[in-house]
Amino acid sequence: MHYTILLIDDEAKLRQVIRLSLEQEGYRVVEASNGREALYRARIEKPDLVVLDLMMPEMNGTEFLLAFGKESNTPVIMLTARVEDHDKIVGLELGADDYITKPFNMRELIARIRAVLRRTHKPTLEPDLIRAGDLVLDRGSATVLVGEQQLSLTRSELEILATFMTAPGLIFSRLDLLDRLSLGDAYEGYERSIDVHIRNLRTKIEPDSRQPRYIETVYGMGYRFKKQ
Repeated sequence: MHYTILLIDDEAKLRQVIRLSLEQEGYRVVEASNGREALYRARIEKPDLVVLDLMMPEMNGTEFLLAFGKESNTPVIMLTARVEDHDKIVGLELGADDYITKPFNMRELIARIRAVLRRTHKPTLEPDLIRAGDLVLDRGSATVLVGEQQLSLTRSELEILATFMTAPGLIFSRLDLLDRLSLGDAYEGYERSIDVHIRNLRTKIEPDSRQPRYIETVYGMGYRFKKQ
């Protein structure tokens, strides 16, 4: 699933570096250079998470948190050069969900973002029985039928297929799918394992795996389940 992140920092070069890294992970990123601009962007873009600098002109991060907290419960990660415990405590008490100090490791920032999103965007209760085209997936019995034929899927294949079938049309990055397999904090070495699962799934569920009816590759982004 593609989340939108509002990145607020008055350093344009830093915003560019973070934005490029997050986009490579499949996130959509919108930017603001101060708190006042960020409030406007937040009302328009409806972000899923905010990464917030503290020291900015016009409206600083603390002032933004106070105003933003009155109109949204969107999670906020503070990203700042202020390292004193007092600043961290104030930020967390004002509603921030996490606090990272500069300089920072990009992989750590991405891992923190994914952890906060997992914690604050828990999936809604999903039905046990899911149908799409000739496919029927029963979570209760952990079975999948194609027409009248019952398939033998691994646990990972079953979870990936259920993820797709409950959200047809949505693009999932490899990291999104790793999250669903409870491997969310794994990194590059595991991402390509998703390709193997997809290839095996296609072999089992597709009438012609070379021209998939169900699981579509979205180049540079990930995979999605075609609406039937």
